[in-house]
Amino acid sequence: MDIQDPIKTTVEEIRKVLNIENVIGEVIETEDKVMIPVTKFGMAFGAGMGESGTNGQNGGAGAGGGAGIEPVAMVVVFKGVSGPDGVKVLSLKSADPLARAISEVGSTVMDIVKESRKSKDSATTEKKEEPTE
Repeated sequence: MDIQDPIKTTVEEIRKVLNIENVIGEVIETEDKVMIPVTKFGMAFGAGMGESGTNGQNGGAGAGGGAGIEPVAMVVVFKGVSGPDGVKVLSLKSADPLARAISEVGSTVMDIVKESRKSKDSATTEKKEEPTE
C-alpha cells in the first residue's frame, strides 16, 4: 500500500480548513466601529505505514489530522477616533483564578493610590487657604 494516498487526502482536507476567515474571522462593520475577531488556531497531523509477513504484501497505511479554533479577542476600531484611544482589544477568554486575583489586587491598589492623592491634595489646599500670622 502506498502511504502517499492517505497523506495527500488528509493534507487536502486540512488545507480546506486553513483560510483567513477561520483564523482572524470576518470583519464586522457598523456605523461607528469596525470589529475584528481574533482566534487561536491549532492543528496536528500524523501518518504511518506498516507491513506484515516476509513479502510485505499484508500491510496498511493511514494518516490523520485535526484542528481546533478558539475565539480569544475582539479588536474594536472606533471610526473618527485617532490614536490609541481609537482602538480597543477586548479579551474573550475567561480569566483563570490567579489572573482574576492579580487584577483585583491591582484595582484595589489603584483605588488606594487615588484616595491617597486626593487626601494629600486636599491637605495641601487647606494649608494654602489658612491665613498666616
